[in-house]
Amino acid sequence: MTSRVTYTGELRTICVHLKSNNEFITDAPTDNNGLGQAFSPTDTVATALASCMLTVMGIKAKTLEVELTNSVASVTKHMVSDPRRISKIEVQLDLPGAVTEKHKIILERTANTCPVLMSIHPDIIKEITFNWNR
Repeated sequence: MTSRVTYTGELRTICVHLKSNNEFITDAPTDNNGLGQAFSPTDTVATALASCMLTVMGIKAKTLEVELTNSVASVTKHMVSDPRRISKIEVQLDLPGAVTEKHKIILERTANTCPVLMSIHPDIIKEITFNWNR
């Protein structure tokens, strides 16, 4: 088992990673009857995309001996209704400029094949921007 999710009432859950015991809270967003005081479940999906992209880039960067520490991804999630779902995820990656063109291509290809990106439904628009001169 990977995690345990407990519904605590008032449209809130506590999510626990069983191996590490780390946890986070989710709230329904204010536009869907919630408090909006934490990540919503759909926020975690969009955020997981950016986290996965940076993680696999970090793995590849180690083998390339490229430093990506302090790279930042900014995430914007768009929702639609009927049915309520994520319609678009925008990820802007701000990365160091001191990377060769060859390594940029390799790292971008790596990011664009991360497991989360490959798992998101094809109907969801994914706009990924790589800014190499942060």
